[in-house]
Amino acid sequence: MLLRCHLKRALPQKVSCRFCAVMGKLQSKLKHSTYKYSRPDGFRDERIQTKAFQEYSPAHVDTVSVVAALNSDLCVSGGKDKTVVAYNWRTGNVVKRLKGHEREITKIACIHKSGQFFSASRDKTVMMWDLQGSSQPRQQFSGHTMVVTGLAVSPDTSQLCTGSRDNTLLLWDVGTGQCAERASVSRNLVTHLCWVPREPYILQTSEDKTIRLWDSRGLQVTHIFPAKQHIQTYCEVSEDGHKCISCSSGFGGEGCEATLWDLRQTRNRICEYEGHFQTVASCVFLPRALALMPVIATSSHDCKVKIWNQDSGACLFTLSLDGSGPLTSLAVADTVSLLCASFSRGIRLLRVDRSRGLELQEVAGF
Repeated sequence: MLLRCHLKRALPQKVSCRFCAVMGKLQSKLKHSTYKYSRPDGFRDERIQTKAFQEYSPAHVDTVSVVAALNSDLCVSGGKDKTVVAYNWRTGNVVKRLKGHEREITKIACIHKSGQFFSASRDKTVMMWDLQGSSQPRQQFSGHTMVVTGLAVSPDTSQLCTGSRDNTLLLWDVGTGQCAERASVSRNLVTHLCWVPREPYILQTSEDKTIRLWDSRGLQVTHIFPAKQHIQTYCEVSEDGHKCISCSSGFGGEGCEATLWDLRQTRNRICEYEGHFQTVASCVFLPRALALMPVIATSSHDCKVKIWNQDSGACLFTLSLDGSGPLTSLAVADTVSLLCASFSRGIRLLRVDRSRGLELQEVAGF
């Protein structure tokens, strides 16, 4: 029987017993998880797995809105507690807590293999941080009139693009903190931004159900993909820059899909991934070394993380994170590890067991 997670309308408790752990303390306990496994012959088998689970000291004391990988050991997260946290997910230790925003953190963008990253907030600002520097922001970017909901760094790290529910995109000079370009499109309530690797292009999803491709040289729309039936919540570009995925909102299985698009000349829809029952909030391309075929992962408000065959659209594995509430963000930590932010249970560390196909296991939380 497929376990389903029903969202409660009541507001979550501000503090749960999970957050009462002593800083640095590691708790080991048995963890029961429900998952579905799709065998190559098409048979779908549901199993209950019981395993040792490590609960580290929590990164946040409230809902985690976003998590991103900074390097092979560290992740950066933000949430309703207005705090940006750098965390060593391998050891379970907080590296740094950064305070400066006045409202919830909405997005994080990292400069990979460095100690620098950006945070966006409902306070309408973006801040740049440096782990090697002080606890104060290195740079602040103020220009939007509503919550900042999109954040993308150029491949050469010299520019930052921000988007907002105020229908605007702003292009910033990272060094000076000055706004270089501004563009506005009516009803274009930005939900996410992603810079195409090695290109001057920025991908953007919107509440108007469209996906736009912007040219940073002048900040102009160069292509609009065919409109979907539901709000597009998130987008991700493949490492080679040839493909992208977008996620749809929805409920009861209506909408709730991820879509693969061609970013090259045709810019056609390639494949759809259907199987979630609520809004798909995040999607990632998984490392090519993980499997013989290309695979992607999605996380949803239905408490489930799914692994998909990128080419066929077949769901290869489903892990249900029971009691986590809506899953808000997903990030690739290393070749076999994923980080999943949740509404009620902080950040979950997931690991792919390649010896058992592509079995996804929940191994730690913080």
